[in-house]
Amino acid sequence: MFYNNLIYLLVVIFILTTNTLPETPPLAAKTALLLFLGKGALFYLTVRLAHARGRIRQAERYFAMEQRLSILAIAAIAVDVYLLDCQFYFSRLPWLDTLPTLGHLGGIFLFFGYLALIWLEARKSYGLVFGRHYRAASFVASNLKANLPTILPWLILSLLSDLLQASSLPAIKDFLASPWGEPTLFLALFLLMALIFPAIVTRLWGCTPLPPGEERERIEAFCRGQNLAYADILLWPLFEGRMLTAGVMGLTRRFRYLLITPGLLAAMSREEIDAVLAHEIGHVKRHHLQLYILFFAGFLIFAQLSTYPSLYLLLNSNLFYTLVRFSGRSPGDALTIAAVVPMLLLMLVYFRYVFGFFMRNFERQADLHVFTAMADSRPLIMVLEKIAWLSGNIRDLPSWHHFGIGQRVDFLLRCERNRGLIRRHHRKVALTLALYLLAAATAGLLLWKMPANLLDGAPREKFAQAVIEQKIGENPADPLWHHLLGDLQHERKRYPEAIHAYEQALRLAPDGHETLNNLAWLLLTADNTALRDPARALALAQKAAALAPVSHILDTLARAYWFTGDRQQAIATEEQALARAPDNRDYYREQLQLFATTSPPAVENR
Repeated sequence: MFYNNLIYLLVVIFILTTNTLPETPPLAAKTALLLFLGKGALFYLTVRLAHARGRIRQAERYFAMEQRLSILAIAAIAVDVYLLDCQFYFSRLPWLDTLPTLGHLGGIFLFFGYLALIWLEARKSYGLVFGRHYRAASFVASNLKANLPTILPWLILSLLSDLLQASSLPAIKDFLASPWGEPTLFLALFLLMALIFPAIVTRLWGCTPLPPGEERERIEAFCRGQNLAYADILLWPLFEGRMLTAGVMGLTRRFRYLLITPGLLAAMSREEIDAVLAHEIGHVKRHHLQLYILFFAGFLIFAQLSTYPSLYLLLNSNLFYTLVRFSGRSPGDALTIAAVVPMLLLMLVYFRYVFGFFMRNFERQADLHVFTAMADSRPLIMVLEKIAWLSGNIRDLPSWHHFGIGQRVDFLLRCERNRGLIRRHHRKVALTLALYLLAAATAGLLLWKMPANLLDGAPREKFAQAVIEQKIGENPADPLWHHLLGDLQHERKRYPEAIHAYEQALRLAPDGHETLNNLAWLLLTADNTALRDPARALALAQKAAALAPVSHILDTLARAYWFTGDRQQAIATEEQALARAPDNRDYYREQLQLFATTSPPAVENR
């Protein structure tokens, strides 16, 4: 449950942090509110129907239904974000300019609200399946406490990053503006969180030290025998302490905690508790916690590497722009959605299959440590069988991150008969880990070598054209967008399209001096000499100079005089341009030299 919800929350965070806010929501606030309430009611009815009348009585069906409803909650929050623009309203919150994370936090609260509805209705099914009955408030609160740590690291890191970004200290601003500033900051904060996170979470969960006594002394003695250093042994009150589980948290001795639920202590014999401890110590000895952090860092590398090529393909794809026009969405929104979908698929595949593969095999390594700690796997097998029976007969329930209990028991039994399987499994993990590290290092090298201007040029220009054309569609009577389209096409040397755009702008605003000037310049300098028209350019430039006699427009007029054979007027006009030039005066001097010493190129008769 915890790991599934971790992936669900990662997906939700990704949706919230990659969405772009509209200037004005397409739906009126009252309409959006009514749709939100209607959707929420429909969601609640669906959840209630799923758990109605004791329909779920097997553990496998319970977890499958929880998974389906959690995915439905993700779909609900996606509707809130992409269709109802909930983040636009969250952006009205105070201090959001300084702490933009608060806007994302509103979406997180919404998602937890959907999950709370699921837990509220799942309570009775949980009691039927697992034989443990809770009050509604306790069941929802326990689930919330169990899942808050999945969001806490992101929240703390994001808020700290926001505060540093808002800092007025020049040294911090310069550091964050450097190419490696933000990644270095994130890595440093991430490592800090990894160190202190266990201390925060154990307090959040309400964990308390295991009281002094024979039980604690025996656990301490077992840990000493395994050379395990830790900060404390804590009672873990998960689901009022009745859940049968244990865990280890922390990268260093000072912040490492052994967690044991009271239910597990009550249900297991001393030898079985030792087996549980051996499993958790196996995680520490094999450095699994550090490797989990490595896998999260690896995902960031793979995600960053895939971003640039996917954006490059999108921005160069004619199909993408066809779909943009067909959908009626703005190019920015369409690009966000088109970029988010493959990234979302990468996230799901990476955590479900790559991360899941290593988690399953790390758990198996931890199981195998019982052979080192106790020389006998039977106590751990008894623990697993008890957990399977007491938890609602879940022995054959598949698990993407732990292997099923039946699979774990079968493997331990095979290792009892053939101890060579233990070494073979450790070699398998080492080999696959080496391959992963090689892939991650290769991805990092490719990312480092990737050109910083990969998205410049044609991809950026095509996207800019789509944005401008969308603005023209929204405001066809605004000459500015036609002028900008003309400038873009002029820069791309698509001269006929540029001329058409400038003429559209002049039709709407005949006295647009910048448009007059730019069209005149194009008609004088186009690489395609068949499009040059000095006579028309002269008329346009004269009108532009009469409206705004500034240096760059006078320069265009001077070139037009030169092209039409009036060298004396060209020089006189260029001298005026030089006199009024605020900067780049060498350029105007070079123009004077050109007009005084050379003849204009021949122009085809028009």
